[in-house]
Amino acid sequence: MSKVILEVCCGSADDVIQAHKAGAHRVELNSNLFHGGLTPTIGELLVAKRETNMKIMTMVRPREGGFCYTDAEFATAIEDAKLLLANGTDGLVFGFLHQDGTLDRERTKILAQMAQDAGKETVFHRAIDVVADWKAVLDELIDLGITRVLTSGQEPDVSMGTDTVREMIAYAKGRIQILPGAGITARNMDRIIAETGCDQIHLAAHRPCSDTSVCNNRAIYYGGALYPPEDRFNVIDSDYIGGMVSRLG
Repeated sequence: MSKVILEVCCGSADDVIQAHKAGAHRVELNSNLFHGGLTPTIGELLVAKRETNMKIMTMVRPREGGFCYTDAEFATAIEDAKLLLANGTDGLVFGFLHQDGTLDRERTKILAQMAQDAGKETVFHRAIDVVADWKAVLDELIDLGITRVLTSGQEPDVSMGTDTVREMIAYAKGRIQILPGAGITARNMDRIIAETGCDQIHLAAHRPCSDTSVCNNRAIYYGGALYPPEDRFNVIDSDYIGGMVSRLG
């Protein structure tokens, strides 16, 4: 298999450290992966950079639930982007749509220009998977100078969207990078790479860890109506990802 870049989706500085240990080539740093990934803290970025010096792309997403933001939310995204760029991120990951699911070109252009002025990369994330006409959106993103697009081929799992991803790569003709992600595992990785013809993939693989500091009172919860175990959290499984990296040549 020819060289393929493996990007790991991370939810913390510890995730980045484990991805680095596994030999990942690049990471996307978020917070709150349960909700699809939100903007990470500056502290996470600083620690992750200091401990690994990896290429770190950082999410700019002010809240969960869709990609059409209020004025205050978009203003927050701009301020977060400024801070991330000033504190060592290698690029910004974002996606802005209108209420009807079409590309918000104006907002996309603002963040793209911020990153480009700083000499950094840009990624339009899986918001592209809910647009009606991905070819038209790709054309606009290419015109705006976006570095790459993260996509599952407009399917819940990229293993079901390989035909569309392959079509996207052919349509792009090298004008924008296409990064397939969502649902890639050690079992289906080779097939997805072969069927799409991609040269990079995006994935996450976590293992559970324990934190027994809450065990004196198991009746206490700190979240909302959905109660996850308070004595457990997830961290990137470096052994699992390391095995995948070793297969990519």
